[in-house]
Amino acid sequence: MRFFRLLALLPFSLFAAKQPNIVIVITDDQGYGDLACHGNPIIKTPHIDKLYAESTVLTDYHVAPTCSPTRAALLTGHWTNRTGVWHTIQGRSMIRENEITIGQHFEKDYATAMFGKWHLGDNYPYRPEDRGFEEVYRHGGGGVGQTPDLWDNSYFDGSYFHNQKIVPAKGFCTDVFFEQANNFIKDAAKKDEPFLAYISLNAPHGPLHAPQKYLDMYKDQDAKIASFFGMITNIDDNVGTTRKLLADLGIADNTIFIFTTDNGTASGAKVFNAGMKGKKGSNYDGGHRVPMFIHWPKGGLTEHRKIDTLTHAIDFVPTLMEVCKVPNTAKVEFDGLSLKDLLDPKTDIEWEDRFIITDSQRVIDPIKWRGSAVMSQQFRLINGKELYDIKADPGQEKNIAKNKPNQVKKMRDFYDAWWAELQPTFAQTTEIYIGHPEALTTTLTAHDWLNTGPPWNQGHVRRGDAYDKNKAMTQKQHKGHWAIKVIEDGTYEISAYRWPAEANHPISAGLPAGTGVPGASKAFREDVGLAIPITKASLRLNGKDLETKSVSETDTRITFTAELTKGSHQLAPVFLHDKGEVGAYYVVVEKK
Repeated sequence: MRFFRLLALLPFSLFAAKQPNIVIVITDDQGYGDLACHGNPIIKTPHIDKLYAESTVLTDYHVAPTCSPTRAALLTGHWTNRTGVWHTIQGRSMIRENEITIGQHFEKDYATAMFGKWHLGDNYPYRPEDRGFEEVYRHGGGGVGQTPDLWDNSYFDGSYFHNQKIVPAKGFCTDVFFEQANNFIKDAAKKDEPFLAYISLNAPHGPLHAPQKYLDMYKDQDAKIASFFGMITNIDDNVGTTRKLLADLGIADNTIFIFTTDNGTASGAKVFNAGMKGKKGSNYDGGHRVPMFIHWPKGGLTEHRKIDTLTHAIDFVPTLMEVCKVPNTAKVEFDGLSLKDLLDPKTDIEWEDRFIITDSQRVIDPIKWRGSAVMSQQFRLINGKELYDIKADPGQEKNIAKNKPNQVKKMRDFYDAWWAELQPTFAQTTEIYIGHPEALTTTLTAHDWLNTGPPWNQGHVRRGDAYDKNKAMTQKQHKGHWAIKVIEDGTYEISAYRWPAEANHPISAGLPAGTGVPGASKAFREDVGLAIPITKASLRLNGKDLETKSVSETDTRITFTAELTKGSHQLAPVFLHDKGEVGAYYVVVEKK
């Protein structure tokens, strides 16, 4: 009896098969060749190299050629075009409301958190806190200083959204995001609960900024490479710090640590591209074949082991759910496959060859075959026309389509069926909710304008993109709008801004340039804010101007009161001057 009483005093976790913790680190614009362990002769990445040496490595792992689509696939297990995310701007970077993310799958069993770059929607119901992540610390839009981000943010000493509250921070953005993630990990370890930490970085995406000590490491390189590689070495140091923390906390053995990136290199191809053709945005392998390292001691993933099987971001939600024994209570039909048996070093299986598709649409509505690659273990079909034997010709230099018409037909037939299945969903415009109880106030930014090229960063806003100071207007009529979904009939206040609300600056006035930060690029705030001679503002809804008001020299916003009916609408408040109009760059809608 004494023995059993002693057992009762011991932690239950010692006798239970605890679900593994998960840490996912995904970087932005870092390609396969931007790591020393992959052969880059210049870059310094000792901590990630160590992870590589201690991990199962997927050598033929693919994503989308740009960031938002990759993140949508990684988080849902669905083709990017199914999720509604086939662009990074223009309202096509918001993940559809019916998609179930990894956060939502895991939130019942795990403490869930995301840090850094979301880029799948800044308004309800598309934000990470709406999609299963209980702890959120992020910037706005697709990067620090983009239009949805907090005004005048740079990569240093910025302000961020922490669980919907705006908080200031000191230091370089990557360091801040890792510090917040490490605090979350410590807290979860203290509570002895499994956790999922999604550390999703905006670095090394431009603008290219890094702490001076990292720039100095590459002082023999040109400024762009020095900044780009410096940002990656800074990430590398943070990966080392977080892995050491896991070890110090005694939880490294049962933590799945994943390192990957979201597309091909943006800046490093001229130095080293691992023999691949193409870079970010390309449908050749250099645009979408990226690193994928998986380390998990308890699962036997501690030694360097290469798996050359063709895999994709769509495989990782079903894989992690099976490995972590998280039930598919939402009954999601995944486009990806679980890689559990493929990853298991004790399981020897024959993996059936399959076709996988990636594409780079970057348009309002997808176009068949645009920027496409149909992939198999041996072949790549590019744009439905060029065929490459990727095993014999990894640089994709010799088009063999004429020599293998049957292979081309097989891959085209697969694409045709894929397209036929997805095409009906393309017309389902992702709409920003207005008047929902969870978000009675909604801020809209030009980043999500439909039907026109939007000012997606604050440099564009400062320069007055969509307005031309020499020709008066690039377009005499503003053609963009926000797709909104009014949740219930009611009275709404709609305030139109030239500058964001937090700037508190007159609509027609200019702004001085802001201060710079270390690196090869200008910070977006370094552009002078252009004064636009605005005299009036109009409330445009569904193509009709409902009301027009005068704009004085001191007005920082113009507020309209309107009765909005439940349902879908096109909202486009505009500013007028004597030669044309320009869309309001920022709009705040509040239900009264």
